[in-house]
Amino acid sequence: LCLQVPELEKATVRIRQPERVREIIQSLREQGVAKLQVISDFDMTLSRFGCNGRRCPTSHNILDNSRVISEDGKKKLKDLLHYYYPIEIDPNRTLEEKCPLMVEWWTKAHELLVQQKIHKSDIAQIVRESEAMLRYGHRDFFDQLHKNNIPLFIFSAGVGDILEEIIRQANVFYSNVNVVSNYMDFNDDGVLTHFKGPLIHIYNKNNTVLQGTGYFEQLSTRTSIILLGDSMGDLTMADGVPRVENILKIGFLNDKVEERRGKYLDSYDIVLESDETLDVVNGILRYILTE
Repeated sequence: LCLQVPELEKATVRIRQPERVREIIQSLREQGVAKLQVISDFDMTLSRFGCNGRRCPTSHNILDNSRVISEDGKKKLKDLLHYYYPIEIDPNRTLEEKCPLMVEWWTKAHELLVQQKIHKSDIAQIVRESEAMLRYGHRDFFDQLHKNNIPLFIFSAGVGDILEEIIRQANVFYSNVNVVSNYMDFNDDGVLTHFKGPLIHIYNKNNTVLQGTGYFEQLSTRTSIILLGDSMGDLTMADGVPRVENILKIGFLNDKVEERRGKYLDSYDIVLESDETLDVVNGILRYILTE
């Protein structure tokens, strides 16, 4: 397989079942472009986890740390993060335990943001001033998909308005990109009044929040999937797809690599450890799309 996708030789790549991965990639190639779609998380999957030893911001962080949030607001948001984030990544807690706590976290955070009276007109500038970065190779990734008319579905528990702006400012917000996320609702004066429902948090990214959107129904012939995520919650993102014939799950293991490696290797076909690029994804796409 490394002959066809040399990027899989990278030191960041771990694969528990190479033979199985080879078969999936082969099937994706045989099924062809017309059957392929990509389903991806955004924060820390398409966007970078770190740069020069510093953490890069998520779409929530960008807002939380921006000049439009009061000092008191920033402190409260940080307190929420310090309380709930360890719960989110705790390998010893069950999904059933985590879910209600994630809803609690997102709801409190959204309420705090609403209190800040954020203006819609500030969003582009907030993103411009932030340290948000898409992964190395993002242009190649978005361009390949667009050029081949492959739908890219971004499923994010982040803030839709912010992540769309990041993609827009990178000049890769093409017509084949579709986003489902938490969007802000502004009044006639352009002031944030609430977040539109349903609430999407890290552990409910599945068919339950997609009901009524019909997105995957329109793509019912797209039975080959490449799924990109960085958390256990991302594994269910393809649950809304009517008929999945082939699915390749690629996981970015960004944080606490040693302690989480086993779980990721059990769940994802390919695990990329502390890899800030989309090289492997781009290599696989190139191989699949080459005549």
